[in-house]
Amino acid sequence: MPAVNSVNWFEIYVQDMARARAFYESVFRIRLEALKLPEGSGEDLEMWSFPGDMERYGANGALCRMAGVPSGAGGTLVYFACEDCGATGARVASAGGRVHREKMSIGEYGFIVLAFDTEGNLIGLHSMQ
Repeated sequence: MPAVNSVNWFEIYVQDMARARAFYESVFRIRLEALKLPEGSGEDLEMWSFPGDMERYGANGALCRMAGVPSGAGGTLVYFACEDCGATGARVASAGGRVHREKMSIGEYGFIVLAFDTEGNLIGLHSMQ
């Protein structure tokens, strides 16, 4: 079996899907797409996928709203790839989020910004410049 990356999917849990979608679409200048859910998954599940290409490097994922599953800071931090994380981070506040840590160097690994989305989830932004 060929080696694969450790992470192949992520879900960011939210309480208010419309608000969360508006935040991510505004910050990343993208359009999320509704995921077709499997039969029997119930009416309490709603998922919107980030754009992605399964043939390219990296993991794709979705916003997910499910009854009984809270959003907010937890033990997992998802980093989104950006051309310039400082420029992307500059759009966080106007989209309803809050920057926790401004653009900072992580040495040879590039730069990061840490921010909270509208649902209280801590997310990371990463770029090489």
